[in-house]
Amino acid sequence: MKKITLLLLSILLSMSITGCSSFWEKDNNTVVIGGKNFTEQDILVYIMKGIIEEKTGIKVKAKAYLGGTNVVSQAIDRGDLDIYAEYTGTALVSVLGEEYSPSDPEVVYEKVKTIYDAKKQIVWLKPFGFNNTYTLSMRTEQANALGIETFSDLAKQSAALRLGATHEFLERIDGYQNVKAVYNMQFSSPAGMDPGLTYTACRDSNVDVIDAFSTDGRILAFNLKVLADDKKVFPPFYAAPIIRADTLKKHPEIGEVLNLLAGKLTNEEMMALNAKVDLEGKSPQVVANEWLKAKGLI
Repeated sequence: MKKITLLLLSILLSMSITGCSSFWEKDNNTVVIGGKNFTEQDILVYIMKGIIEEKTGIKVKAKAYLGGTNVVSQAIDRGDLDIYAEYTGTALVSVLGEEYSPSDPEVVYEKVKTIYDAKKQIVWLKPFGFNNTYTLSMRTEQANALGIETFSDLAKQSAALRLGATHEFLERIDGYQNVKAVYNMQFSSPAGMDPGLTYTACRDSNVDVIDAFSTDGRILAFNLKVLADDKKVFPPFYAAPIIRADTLKKHPEIGEVLNLLAGKLTNEEMMALNAKVDLEGKSPQVVANEWLKAKGLI
């Protein structure tokens, strides 16, 4: 009886291990697309999956919501992922550890493209079109009444306004501290808040200014205004598909197909797609497929 029990346990353990390892398994005609752990990345995973499967005979495994930048970056380095969407500023500062000095977005793109190709054998394809950068945001009605369009405009009136920002933004040297130094912001006592509370706090007039990501759907839904970073404190965060060079060599058609997405997604469109998921409760896959159909891409 003990032998039978041990045999059954052995079989179950083997099945369990096989099941875990299959998370990354792929055959010769399958590619794996991964994504970071937020809504926008989910949508991009399914946009890329949808257009590849529609226009090639290649199967795609979607591994959305895997984790942060380190998780997906290491996964593509190991070959566990073939493709994911990365942001130019994230690649430059967080992945490559390079310093950012204010420059044209195209310069940043070409820099990360060159380094990834040489050091990581990963190819940057053409950007989707939108720039999901850090920004400061206000209620549109209030910003217009005060004539505030840029960070410099805001700085002149900041002493009379209330800043509510995420704890991370307030603590990061390249966050509020840098903005304060470059623009001479004079907020008297910025309030640290959890990320989920800042947008509603601004909408409800509990604060006047918040840190935000420029393509967050709540900006559109809550009628908030994205202010222009006129001194370019924050790097550009243009999103683009990146793909392992060996995968692209094996399936060059993937590069051609994904480049059909180049310039197709504006900030406003990405905000609207994010809002459909975060505020309307639609699934990222449905939102992605609807967008692809509307653009005539599938």
